[in-house]
Amino acid sequence: MIRDGAREALWQAREVLAGGALLGLGLWLMALGGYLLVPVGAGVGLGGLALGLLGLRRMRFAATGDAPGVVSVDEAQISYMGPQLGGFVSLTDLAEIRLITLRGRRMWRLKQTDGQALLVPLEAAGAEALFDAFSALPGLSSADLVAALEMPGQGGAGLVRGDLAENRMVWQRKGRGVVSA
Repeated sequence: MIRDGAREALWQAREVLAGGALLGLGLWLMALGGYLLVPVGAGVGLGGLALGLLGLRRMRFAATGDAPGVVSVDEAQISYMGPQLGGFVSLTDLAEIRLITLRGRRMWRLKQTDGQALLVPLEAAGAEALFDAFSALPGLSSADLVAALEMPGQGGAGLVRGDLAENRMVWQRKGRGVVSA
C-alpha cells in the first residue's frame, strides 16, 4: 500500500513525527485550559519539542549511501568490522574524533589515548548508533556533531597524502595527555 521509498522516509522521520504529535497533543491540552491541563499540556508539548529536535538531529546525522562493514556500539565500546579493516575503541579510551575524507569516502577517525586509530565510514551499516555514543562524550553535543557533518570541507587542510581532502577535528578529550600525530 505504501511505496518502499515513502515507507523508508517515514521510518527515518519517526522521531520527528512522534515529537510533532506530542507537541500537538500538548497544545491541545493547553487549549482546553484549567489549572491542571495547562501545565500538563506545557510539559507534554516541551517533551514533544525536545523529542522532535533530537529526532531531526539524528536524521541529519545519518548518512545515506552504502559502505562496507558493520558498526556496533555495546557497553561504551565502538566496534567496526569491515572487509579488510576493523577494530574496537572504548569510549573511555577515546582521545579524539576527526572527520576525514579518504579516497572520496568520508570517515570518522577515532583515536585512542595510546595512539591507535580506527577508521569508520559514515555510510557503514549501523553507523547511526555513533550519534548517541558521541553525544555522551564530555563537551560534545548533538548540535556540534550535526554541525561538523554539514560544514564544507576545508580544502586540503592537514594533508597527509594526496588522497586526503578533508581532515577536521570534531572533538578532543581535555587533560588526558593526548598523543599527537
